Amino acid sequence: MAAGLLWAIVLVGGPQWAGLPYLPATLALPGAFLAPGLVLALMIGRLAQRRFFDDAIIDGQPFAPGSAADIDQRVLVNTVEQLVLALAIWPFAAMTLGGAVAIALGLGFALMRLLFWLGYHLSPPLRGVGFAGTFYPSVLAGLWSLVAWLV
Repeated sequence: MAAGLLWAIVLVGGPQWAGLPYLPATLALPGAFLAPGLVLALMIGRLAQRRFFDDAIIDGQPFAPGSAADIDQRVLVNTVEQLVLALAIWPFAAMTLGGAVAIALGLGFALMRLLFWLGYHLSPPLRGVGFAGTFYPSVLAGLWSLVAWLV
């Protein structure tokens, strides 16, 4: 959790501390969601590939609990949940803090979702870092931008 919080501080504060120029939200948001969208497409494609090459699940049957396909499905569901959260917060953060923050959030999201996915298959601690590294930046960006907006 601490690593996720540190990652959040770097993603949200880094572009501001680096003195990057203000980038309007309308220019930044499409780019901010590109990397997360590509990771989501990769996850959807991987599940489709698993179904296509497995006679036991090709017709839409449920995945065996704990199977690789079941894990991929859980990762996909969690990623969609995280993207919905991002869609609710990042536009306000981009308008308030600048588009560079949104782009950093998008790139960080994609990296941490891949780590979450890998961790789900290999190591629970990696999964935890991947989750925290996705969730905390969105929450911190929302709180930071709300404070900036109110002040």
